[in-house]
Amino acid sequence: MRAASASAASSAPSTEPVLPTAATAPGHSPHRLAGVATMVGSGLSNQTGAAIGSLAFPVIGPTGVVAVRQYVAAVVLWAVSRPRLRSFTWRQWWPVLSLAVVFGTMNLSLYSAIDRIGLGLAVTLEFLGPLSIALAAARRRVDACCAVAAAAGVVVLMRPRPSADYAGMGLGLLAAACWASYILLNRTVGRRIPGAQGSAAAAGLSALMFLPVGVVLVLRQPPTAQAVGCAVVAGVLSSAVPYLADLFTLRTVPAQAFGLFMSVNPVLAAVVGLVGLGQHLGPAEWAGIGAIVLANSLSVLVHRG
Repeated sequence: MRAASASAASSAPSTEPVLPTAATAPGHSPHRLAGVATMVGSGLSNQTGAAIGSLAFPVIGPTGVVAVRQYVAAVVLWAVSRPRLRSFTWRQWWPVLSLAVVFGTMNLSLYSAIDRIGLGLAVTLEFLGPLSIALAAARRRVDACCAVAAAAGVVVLMRPRPSADYAGMGLGLLAAACWASYILLNRTVGRRIPGAQGSAAAAGLSALMFLPVGVVLVLRQPPTAQAVGCAVVAGVLSSAVPYLADLFTLRTVPAQAFGLFMSVNPVLAAVVGLVGLGQHLGPAEWAGIGAIVLANSLSVLVHRG
């Protein structure tokens, strides 16, 4: 579920305009294995962080967990990028402000979806965001097949049944729309502001937006140390670790391999949800997840091949 981290913009196919890739990094071959290992660790860290964060839902709710996560993301990004806000023009500020709103909404809708429908399904639905961006520019017949496969997966996941939580599914789709917007806004911010200063500024503004939430939570019902600890761990594992890992991975692993691995994140989320939280999925849900993963994998292969 790096879905919803500060590095989300780089996790979709062909959305990373700033960092050099393995094809241009000197001496990339000896580091390729380390890059792959980093991708695996980053994916597991992201999903594990989300699972641990969900343990705090009964005490501070998804909103409280997201608030803490926004604080952690802001601290990490500001420490790495040190944005020079006084130099920003209005042409640079408006996409940063939009990115801050989308960033917070994306994480809040995703964690609310996790609370209702579980980690695996929520992350899978959110993953439709970057997949839609990839397929939007589709011009080949195979892209149409990918779109059909993804649509079939969505139909399976959202099919009518007595136990269906359509509110939770709607939140997952809202997270997908936010992730797609996040990618497009990050492209604009990346073109107008050097380095990761724009993303850091957006993360800081998003954290400020959630500051009143934290104050209200503390005043209304002081959270337990365990709940706060789970939320902080979620912020570190799902925001800080994936972001820093991507800084290394995108320099050592080809973009095609990176995009293909990111396709597996819904499966990782489902496995972590099963092992860590006891969230069981039926054969139909696994088939739906598989269809969406397959669609993204084919899309990456076609556009990068």
